[in-house]
Amino acid sequence: MDLIDSLRRARIPQFELPRFVGGINARLPQLPPTLGLTTALNLALGRILPRETLEPLSDKLVCLRVTDGGLTLHFTLTPKGFRPAVSSAKPDLMISAKARDFLALALREEDPDTLFFNRRLVMEGDTDLGLLVKNTLDAIDWPRLEPESLHPFRLLAALRLRLGPGGF
Repeated sequence: MDLIDSLRRARIPQFELPRFVGGINARLPQLPPTLGLTTALNLALGRILPRETLEPLSDKLVCLRVTDGGLTLHFTLTPKGFRPAVSSAKPDLMISAKARDFLALALREEDPDTLFFNRRLVMEGDTDLGLLVKNTLDAIDWPRLEPESLHPFRLLAALRLRLGPGGF
């Protein structure tokens, strides 16, 4: 049994991040967590996340908001992959939920439709882009996750290979 299977079998307890955590995070620069998100997305792009399917996201401003975590992460898809975006423009697509609900989605404990209809997952903006993201996530066959593959040096090396010369 691997780590993901273990986590899937163990139900995530109901929780909400303390208000002070969201308050502190909201005052901090959002670039570091956005870089973490875009790095993870780039590692999956082309292997787990089909680049062709996500083409409609190209040059669109996407915002992922963790409501209880005080995080508002703006990013876009470019020909070189996902990149953080610094913009005061209204996002083309904003996806909002609490940290627990995003975690439950990632571990496939909850279905996006269930969260959406229970008003725990909110999508605002371009509904076609929202459906594209939801359907893409639903269709992904998540690979076995090996804990040693999460070592920061391995992640950076894999990202450097994916981005090629001059990537970062």
